[in-house]
Amino acid sequence: MFRKILIANRGEIAFRIIRACRELGVQTVAIHSEADADSLHVRFADESVCIGPADPAQSYRNIPNILSAAEITGAEAVHPGYGFLAENAHFADVCESAGIKFIGPLPECISAMGDKAKARDLMAKNGVPIIPGSEGIITEENEGIEVARKIGYPVIIKAVAGGGGRGMRVVHHETDFASAFHAAQSEAGAAFGNDGVYLEKFFIEPRHIEIQILADDKGKMIYFPERDCSIQRRHQKLVEESPSPVVDDRLRRELGKAANAAVTASRYVNAGTVEFLLDRDHNFYFIEMNTRIQVEHPISECVTGIDLVKEQIKIAAGKPLSIKQSQVKLHGHSFECRINAESPETFRPCPGAITAFHVPGGPGIRVDSASYMGSVITPYYDSLVAKLIVHDQTRAEAIAKMNGALSEFVIEGIETTLPLHKKIFEDPGFIKGRFSTTFLDHFLADFKS
Repeated sequence: MFRKILIANRGEIAFRIIRACRELGVQTVAIHSEADADSLHVRFADESVCIGPADPAQSYRNIPNILSAAEITGAEAVHPGYGFLAENAHFADVCESAGIKFIGPLPECISAMGDKAKARDLMAKNGVPIIPGSEGIITEENEGIEVARKIGYPVIIKAVAGGGGRGMRVVHHETDFASAFHAAQSEAGAAFGNDGVYLEKFFIEPRHIEIQILADDKGKMIYFPERDCSIQRRHQKLVEESPSPVVDDRLRRELGKAANAAVTASRYVNAGTVEFLLDRDHNFYFIEMNTRIQVEHPISECVTGIDLVKEQIKIAAGKPLSIKQSQVKLHGHSFECRINAESPETFRPCPGAITAFHVPGGPGIRVDSASYMGSVITPYYDSLVAKLIVHDQTRAEAIAKMNGALSEFVIEGIETTLPLHKKIFEDPGFIKGRFSTTFLDHFLADFKS
């Protein structure tokens, strides 16, 4: 096992990794920007190093400074968390070159899965269902129009790099294709430094289903019960649950088999997530593979009792998986609400100081957060304030528990999405499990009125 791990991240995920390391008897090094000097991950790590000013490019994405921090503290490994450099193949490569273990997949795997067009082709060659679309990158609008005619409208234009909904455009009619195509290219180039785009068939009212996997370097892998991440705005998830209310045991096994094929095809090692689109006829299609721990990993931990972050660290240390697929059992139901410092109506960021902070408690309630009364949500980073996770025996009981927990959660001094989450969990359609990725589009209109 490692003696010391540097955490190349901040906020709640850095704090979460610190907790896992503490249980494993591993010392931790927190890096931080000048803006995060008073953050909880800095306070509770064994050591801390300031690596630059608030601007992420000069701190949390500053690879030379991070590697210097690892060297001067004697850290043997780096855990990237999610975001920032977590899916940066170059960072993984330079860590390995410097003799520092990157807690994640190999650089070539990150690179292959980071190019969505190449990942899609790889999956198709290995029997994983893919969404009908272009064969690789589309460089000319006329080429794109021909593909769109072939697969039928509506289509979605997607950036080959990055994520978070940037570089995406849905086109319902051919007359709108040219403007959407050039807008997607421009946005992708500005956001990711790569203006490559490809086309896929766009499905009406699908669900976003994902399968968490763990794979060691001995050729063993396991998959977890699915997570339903359909409640999202502009491809940013707000509410996640496991299991999905529309997935039965047969479909769950099929999804797991496809995830297994994806892992084998990409020679994947460590924790990752294979994401699928599920249509109204319960056909599923590969979307992408996230080569990191997910924000919503706690709900998988709740329904299986398996600590994903600890398993990540063990795998990176060269230990074989200690869990067999037959030991991954589904126990009850879990939800996660991402509570952000945003207007609940417009999603406008609302940074500022938290003047009151009270988290709910009780059996089956978990709060992952690095916030506290007096802490400041800055405009420099992600607006996540806390993740509220509940677990109970049934979906109905978990909804009731979440309603109680949301009513107890107090955050003052800034606007948050708490009111929106409360309304979602009171919605009759949501309660019955009748929703898709378009749910929030319709829901927000009623919420604002």
